[in-house]
Amino acid sequence: MTRKTINALTLIILGIVTVLYAGCNSSANSGNSKKELISFKAFNGINYSEVARRQKNGLSFNEYGYQLEPQWKMKFVSDDSVSIFSPTKNQFINFPLTRGYDSVFNAARSWLKIKKITKDSIIMEILQAKGDMIDIGGSKVYMLFYADDYVKNVLHSDTTILRHPSRKDTLFVKALAEKANQDIKKAFAARQTVQLKSNSPLVTVKQWHTKPDIMNNFDSSDDYLDPTFDINIYKAYQDFSYSFSVFVDNQGQMSYRIPLVDFMGDNDVKQSYIKVSQSIMNTYLKYYLHTIPGSTLGFVHASTITLNVYGHVAVPATGKNK
Repeated sequence: MTRKTINALTLIILGIVTVLYAGCNSSANSGNSKKELISFKAFNGINYSEVARRQKNGLSFNEYGYQLEPQWKMKFVSDDSVSIFSPTKNQFINFPLTRGYDSVFNAARSWLKIKKITKDSIIMEILQAKGDMIDIGGSKVYMLFYADDYVKNVLHSDTTILRHPSRKDTLFVKALAEKANQDIKKAFAARQTVQLKSNSPLVTVKQWHTKPDIMNNFDSSDDYLDPTFDINIYKAYQDFSYSFSVFVDNQGQMSYRIPLVDFMGDNDVKQSYIKVSQSIMNTYLKYYLHTIPGSTLGFVHASTITLNVYGHVAVPATGKNK
């Protein structure tokens, strides 16, 4: 091998080493920047209120009628503690705050990512936990907070007004309502749920209600996504118990949807169950109940509800409805 060849190879090797070294340094520096934990020190003690919660498309409603509601009030106490307002206790409660990488943190059973933070506002993205992993890609749901002082002194408004659904939401819901009223199978959850009122002292109606607390992140959306009613009918032709789902159209008329019982593949039993429960709906329920249809943002529309209907031959022991 000639000296010229050796020198050429040496230069090539040195070049490769230099590139690799630079790449390693670049990776290391990049890794260090990603590992920097976000600090809330500059924002401690500022009261922030959530004024909007929206999807990537800018809507707070989806096609099923689910509404992303801005609910949180919070203030950072330190880099490892945050105070969040509890509507049920009507006070702020301190929660541990765990900081992760890339502006990610955990508080009040939620994983969140700071997209932007100033003393006037915060934009956070809700992250989804999948087993032991966090989807850093996010759920594409964003929370917008304004500092209370900013709302009062700069915007000259209040959070109640700012939390109102947008015009874009209104137009979206209007279109959904029109479709649902043309085709009942396109019914969606009503934000103001169907109301059932008894016309007889022998029929009682009780709607289920979820108590919002920290265990469900103060989310009681099941109350309108799946309105559930217990109906007791006294002096019935026999004792019975049926659970089924019905459509309620924009006129308040009930239509049978599906039974809510597992028949273990026995189609004969299923058909018998449907026949009897549908008959109960068309007689007892339509005769003894006054049904007010559900609505969303002022638009009356078809929606679905769940009914647990219990028949009793006897009347309550006290002689009064429960």
